[in-house]
Amino acid sequence: REPTEQDLVTLGSLPRVVAIGETGLDYYRLGTRSVADMAWQRERFRRHIRAARQLGKPMVIHTRSASDDTLALLREEGEDGSKGCAGGVFHCFTESAAVARAALDLGFFISFSGILTFKTAHELREVASFVPLDRLLIETDSPYLAPVPHRGKTNNPSLVPFVAAQL
Repeated sequence: REPTEQDLVTLGSLPRVVAIGETGLDYYRLGTRSVADMAWQRERFRRHIRAARQLGKPMVIHTRSASDDTLALLREEGEDGSKGCAGGVFHCFTESAAVARAALDLGFFISFSGILTFKTAHELREVASFVPLDRLLIETDSPYLAPVPHRGKTNNPSLVPFVAAQL
């Protein structure tokens, strides 16, 4: 069965739980489905946002090919960067500068992974260049997306310095 908002709050109240997520929207591989068919995903994301706000715990947000809906749902649920918002981080960020600006305006952090080191990531490096250092994080997204020169291999936390060096 799907967890209810109350289920998430109950489990999220455990001392070892420090954030809600990874949660968010992903429309990258729709296949024969439409964005309208993803209503179930949007409802689950809303449930996670509400639970995070009740708990006062940040969210780890995943968005891929769904940034407009991700930002809209965050706003609709009251995530505007003000006191009482859950906030959190847009992890493994690959979106545009406009999306990064909007996420920052909503009080979120932006985290970059090994993708930043890829030869084709020119635009993403430009996005990273304007994210304020006090709002910028780096990550592995382990076991995926190992940075150059380890691309194609299993990623692990020891490779984070390659992302930092690229920044």
